[in-house]
Amino acid sequence: MSNKASDKASHSDEEHAEFKLRTIFISDIHLGTRGCQAEVLLDFLKRCHADTYYLVGDIFDGWRLKKSWYWPQSHNDVVQKLLRKARKGSRIVYVPGNHDEFLRHYFDLTFGDVEVRNNPIHETADGKRLLVIHGDQYDNVMLYSRWLAFLGDSAYETLLLMNRPLNRVRRFFGLSHWSLSQYVKLKVKNAVNFISCFEKVVAADAKHKQVDGVVCGHIHHAEIRDIEGITYCNDGDWVESCTALVEHMDGKLEIMNWLEHYNRRLIADRVAQPDFAQSPI
Repeated sequence: MSNKASDKASHSDEEHAEFKLRTIFISDIHLGTRGCQAEVLLDFLKRCHADTYYLVGDIFDGWRLKKSWYWPQSHNDVVQKLLRKARKGSRIVYVPGNHDEFLRHYFDLTFGDVEVRNNPIHETADGKRLLVIHGDQYDNVMLYSRWLAFLGDSAYETLLLMNRPLNRVRRFFGLSHWSLSQYVKLKVKNAVNFISCFEKVVAADAKHKQVDGVVCGHIHHAEIRDIEGITYCNDGDWVESCTALVEHMDGKLEIMNWLEHYNRRLIADRVAQPDFAQSPI
């Protein structure tokens, strides 16, 4: 498809988007890995349109791409979709994370209408100031034991590989997606404690910076909650949960779980299609 034809299709998507939003925050897409759910993200980007998109780190997985190259067409389509949105007038702000930390050398530069920024502050429609940061800066493992982080990344990838055939079976029986890695994390006491501690440290730093709230990613755990007067928001990920943080036109913040939307439509389409495998009596 030519750029002109692609832009025309993208413009049509924006006009007919199911959800028209002020801001979308997404992170932890991990393009370049087999765990990335690019098809679900493409569906989200097609059906949701925003004036501003924040890419809150780990959009590309430089760690995995260094080990072995994996780049299917759907991953390229995600990049092209975001670039087309930028060409059509949406603001795209890229806040690098630890897996795409090479981009931290290019703060305050713009590439193809995509701005690379260091911890920008977003102002909502109702006047709240939100610090936008990936979150690895608050992770002691990343700061002091990077070898352990790499080891954990390999274990995480193994859980995702195990999860794939399980969810194919669940979809066959009309059941929703289930994340083995999320289940393991939330069952392990230390992981639960880490998430709680991470959230409190991030919120405390946002308070120190005198903002109203913070938006981050990194730990793949979507959440909106008040922590001592600070609005803590984590937009989740596009590997396990397929979630985004969105700001509505009035400034209201919401976590959208797109995997639920996506699976419901798949199941509805399957039920609506006639079974051609059966011969009429």
